[in-house]
Amino acid sequence: MFTVDCEASPLINISPTNQHHANQVDTVKVPFIPRVGGVLSADIAVPEHEREMRFYSLVLCTGENPLWREDLMNNRGMPIIGLGARSAEHADLPLQWMPHIQVANVAASVERALELGGSELMHAKCDDGTSQWAVLLDLNGAAFGLIPVASAEAIPPTGDVASREAESVGCISWLDLTVSDASATRDFYRQVVDWSVQDVEMEDASERYADYNMLGADGNPAAGVCHARGMNLGLPRGWMIYLPVGDLAESLRRVQREGVRSSRRYGGPMGSTPMRLFRIRWGRAWR
Repeated sequence: MFTVDCEASPLINISPTNQHHANQVDTVKVPFIPRVGGVLSADIAVPEHEREMRFYSLVLCTGENPLWREDLMNNRGMPIIGLGARSAEHADLPLQWMPHIQVANVAASVERALELGGSELMHAKCDDGTSQWAVLLDLNGAAFGLIPVASAEAIPPTGDVASREAESVGCISWLDLTVSDASATRDFYRQVVDWSVQDVEMEDASERYADYNMLGADGNPAAGVCHARGMNLGLPRGWMIYLPVGDLAESLRRVQREGVRSSRRYGGPMGSTPMRLFRIRWGRAWR
């Protein structure tokens, strides 16, 4: 997997173990399936690496059986989230969590993104010119990575994925992007990633509209694209990742103890049943 080399967004949601969003229950129960459009990992490069590592370790490693280790591997030793030290190589990258989206052909997806108005920040190639991975900005300035579909051999066995134990594993349980023009962003990712789309009915001030579930090749939701209105009004651009923790209450106590500027109660994404999800805002992202 492509990890640690690039970045991701200063926004995360933390949620209780075994409490899932209505629109992606299947993918949470089986979180490590290689598929076009699937997101297995994300990373970010930060300027204060040691401090950020300590903070994430404190917040994520809670509960009797934590879902994350102090080195930020998940509880099965898998590299799901990468927190790298920011260097000159990353100077032009936005300070955002960057999801690694699996695609059938990295080069073809990069070409489509550029045709549609996206920007290329990094593009790793083999000696023969074959694309390995790429880092792009979408129409809104949100960073994302493109990687080939992971081979089954590259993913450690997780045992009986239908078991209760499979639900208690550190993973990216959901991600979404909030933008002013959700329709244009939906179409951008549909063409670049080959996601299909499912409308999700929403309501704001008695006005009905639709946000979007972006579906992977297997037909299961992989991500959400939301309008910047209602409960999503005021969210900064950038992909927001959702990470389950063993003890949400303890994670929140640690957030507050560390002096993070603010956190707020956040309903379930994409029109699902409201959950106890909390958005964490890193101070520098709001200056």
